[in-house]
Amino acid sequence: MGAILKVEDINVYYGSIHAIKGVSFEVNEGEIVTLIGANGAGKSTTLNTISGLLHSKTGSITFMGENLGKVPCHKIVSKGLALVPEGRRVFLQMTVQENLEMGAFTQGGKTMDADLERVYEQFPRLKERMKQVAGTLSGGEQQMLAMGRALMSHPKLLMLDEPSMGLAPILVEQIFDIIQELHKAGTTILLVEQNAQAALSVADRGYVLETGKVVTTGTGHELLESPAIKKAYLGG
Repeated sequence: MGAILKVEDINVYYGSIHAIKGVSFEVNEGEIVTLIGANGAGKSTTLNTISGLLHSKTGSITFMGENLGKVPCHKIVSKGLALVPEGRRVFLQMTVQENLEMGAFTQGGKTMDADLERVYEQFPRLKERMKQVAGTLSGGEQQMLAMGRALMSHPKLLMLDEPSMGLAPILVEQIFDIIQELHKAGTTILLVEQNAQAALSVADRGYVLETGKVVTTGTGHELLESPAIKKAYLGG
């Protein structure tokens, strides 16, 4: 399994604020890799930089062997990299099915019916609500819709930004069950999550960010068992 994504020495600024400080990590094909850390640690900024929404002053981001530095952000999706943004951001006025169809725009509609069928199999709740306007869905259903929409683009890497945010515990469990199912079906996943316990429980490997720097890395199991991580993030 080779590295599908390599992030090397990225430094990102918001004006004079140095938000990401020399971050490097990689994601191998078939893995779930998680970035954990407190609010403001730089997790979402890292994902937005990989997606091309922000730019690093240094270093490189290589995806499937191609340097993304010069690729415009709207073309990055067609390379096979899909981001489910924090806060879901579904098209609230559109139906469930219309939202999913929007996710397929990079595919040119060639496999639309088969892709819809596949997403409805993975998310039966969405099939039941296919004609419903997305703004009337619950938070958990909107999260499923955002994930389903990203899958419509046939991603080689699915990036999830805080998928459990604002959801009731039972829904958090459902979302993480779905993440594991997607992984079993062969999807490579980069997961940013404040719920460190849930994230490390499903991850092959994890990186801990503090104030814009990677401070620790290890397997999901190693980090779950680490006394320092337990104390800082798991309430142990």
